[in-house]
Amino acid sequence: METYQEFIKRKNAQFEKASLIPLKDIGRKGKFFFKREAWTFMPQHNLKNKVFIIERLRLIKKEGETSHENVKIGDIEYRFGYYIVGKIGRAKNKWVWGQFCPIIPAPDLNKLITKAKKEGTIL
Repeated sequence: METYQEFIKRKNAQFEKASLIPLKDIGRKGKFFFKREAWTFMPQHNLKNKVFIIERLRLIKKEGETSHENVKIGDIEYRFGYYIVGKIGRAKNKWVWGQFCPIIPAPDLNKLITKAKKEGTIL
């Protein structure tokens, strides 16, 4: 199984080449397309098969009907998430995007924010 160090190295290389990220609008009639400008990875201190990520995203274009009228091209947004090694089915022993909101231990929160600021992910 891929270690968290190998996973982070692979994702960094993948993100360097990535194109726009499409995200569905809440109303499902439109899409937003973001460029990932910067990102920071950090493993959870007491669970090495969970890696947090903060991404700085810039809105590049909108498509269709969107619910958010005040969102403008060029706006910056941050996405907090995590990857975890799956335990069942096709995801077993593979790194997968966490489906739910990230739960982060108290000792890791400040460390992650500080690291993201130091790396320039958080402006």
